[in-house]
Amino acid sequence: MAATHRIAAGAVIVAVCAASLTACGTDTENAAEKREKAKPAPAPKNVVRLIGDGSTAYTGAQPHLRKPERLKPGEKPPQFVVFSWDGAGEDSQKLFSHFRKVAKENNATMTYFLSGVYMLPEEKRDLYRPPQHSPGRSDIGFNDRQGITDTVKQLRLAWLEGNEIGTHFNGHFCGSGGGVGEWSAEEWKDEISQAKWFVKTWKTNTGVKNAAPLPFDYDKELIGARTPCLEGQENFMKAARDLGFRYDTSGVANQVWPKKKNGLWDLSLQLVPFPGRSFETLSMDYNYMVNQSGTTTQGDPAKHEQWGDEMRDSLLQGFDRAYNGNRAPLIIGNHFESWNGGTYMRAVEEVVETVCTKSEVRCVSFRQLVDWLDAQDPKTLEKLRGLGVGEAPKKDWKSYLAAAAPAPAPKGVPGAPAAKD
Repeated sequence: MAATHRIAAGAVIVAVCAASLTACGTDTENAAEKREKAKPAPAPKNVVRLIGDGSTAYTGAQPHLRKPERLKPGEKPPQFVVFSWDGAGEDSQKLFSHFRKVAKENNATMTYFLSGVYMLPEEKRDLYRPPQHSPGRSDIGFNDRQGITDTVKQLRLAWLEGNEIGTHFNGHFCGSGGGVGEWSAEEWKDEISQAKWFVKTWKTNTGVKNAAPLPFDYDKELIGARTPCLEGQENFMKAARDLGFRYDTSGVANQVWPKKKNGLWDLSLQLVPFPGRSFETLSMDYNYMVNQSGTTTQGDPAKHEQWGDEMRDSLLQGFDRAYNGNRAPLIIGNHFESWNGGTYMRAVEEVVETVCTKSEVRCVSFRQLVDWLDAQDPKTLEKLRGLGVGEAPKKDWKSYLAAAAPAPAPKGVPGAPAAKD
């Protein structure tokens, strides 16, 4: 499987806030009161602490994240839907900014898997040392200063709106001859380190000094990924586990409740019905294209509308199968692309507008999904995993998930017992 990505472009809007504190007293105050008032006030909670060269910063907890709540005994689980984007960057198509708007309008958050080389200007390409390849090599190219500042702007706004910034790594090498499927765990660790470094040093590498930083610590923000072409998952997961990642979405799975694999949540792309076909297809735009126009990204224009409708209806059938059945999270992957006249972008947008506003549905990022999974009673998750594709409880949810000596809730999760002094 191959994927096409776009080089990003734009400008960062800088917002600077300052606060001043004053103290005053009267002649009637005693000395102790005056000394107390003279103490410096605590720093505001929204203080910005720059990291490294100021490309990133610690700005506190991410806003607009819903606290994960443990299901009550007998409570029906919500229907989670995750929309994710491989190689996220802002270019002349402005699809990153467009889908940010679509998400906001439909009560959704998403995951953006950033390609690290989209943060590295072409003239600095030799800074990238890909495993098993010569320095400066990339199968998806690099970027320019304008493209980087446009992408930074979208990343910054996306995170502040509650979206997740993951990674799609760097050079996007697929197949034989040094492709990611041939990399060792140590080579994956090197690739991950470089992907982080390009994000943490974009100001130095572009020469842009006075722009606002990305408002997160990428070492802490980065908890999951999707590998190029869904290759190399086994060794990547070994590396990711050692580096503290929490999930991977690089495999192929059925629409059932996820479990952990090698210490990470396995949130693989899923097989969903394909209207009018005898087989199911992977829930990603690239796979629809291959099944419709082959590897030609601009097939018969007369069929573009039909092909987009097929993708939309396929994902909606997958959604309905879960929503009315086992409630397994629906995992959807995409690229910011214009294949077959942009018909797949139209399809994804229509799916977002259809499902994310339904009752009991939560369109969330992978981070929010794993937060919720980690908050649940393991026995409840095991019961949920007992339901097959599209299978609802035989009687009802209340009896199927009735209380059965639940394990203690993890520390900090709503419903957990208060800590003892």
